[in-house]
Amino acid sequence: MIIKRTKAPSKIIALGLNYRDHIGELGFKAADKPVIFIKPDTSVIGDGENIIITVEGRVDYEAELAFVISKDCKNVRAEDADEYILGYTCLNDVTARDIQKADGQWTRAKSYDTFCPIGNYIVSDIDVSNLVIGTMVNGEIRQQGNTSDMILSVPEILEYVSSVMTLRKGDVISTGTPYGVGEIRHGDTVEVFIEGVGTLQNKVIKNSQGNKN
Repeated sequence: MIIKRTKAPSKIIALGLNYRDHIGELGFKAADKPVIFIKPDTSVIGDGENIIITVEGRVDYEAELAFVISKDCKNVRAEDADEYILGYTCLNDVTARDIQKADGQWTRAKSYDTFCPIGNYIVSDIDVSNLVIGTMVNGEIRQQGNTSDMILSVPEILEYVSSVMTLRKGDVISTGTPYGVGEIRHGDTVEVFIEGVGTLQNKVIKNSQGNKN
């Protein structure tokens, strides 16, 4: 079933370093526990809206499978995860890579306005354990992986995140990106694709060009 995403999330919780090959390409070490961070609601845009880059240096795409919470919850067990998941969508965890490296933590690099494109539609009743996921830039495939390579599964992610914080209906949890992240520049069209879930397309605009479709 396909559901239109209408409720703005109170928060977007993202999982970092959840694909082993991606950990290696960034030069990080695998963490003993999942790395989580929050992107603000002001970073959210939808399909067809523009990613506005207002910072200097490298800015990257990161294709991610995201899921939407169906009702308020806390301390969800992994085996009960389906009861709290409305469905799945595409997310682009846009990241100011130079800032991420300079700061040593990730909040500023991932929180700029428009740095969280999310699909307009949510797909339910789908097994997301073995789906092709990736990114195209200007029609060329730049990133391609499979959700089967995630270190933590969706139920495990929900259990971990909900043990830390209360989740509200409409909140979005993003599950990490596979190997192959890369830079986006002014004028690019970037598309995140996930098998069976859909495609999320956004144009990239540098500096103060304005968020016009």
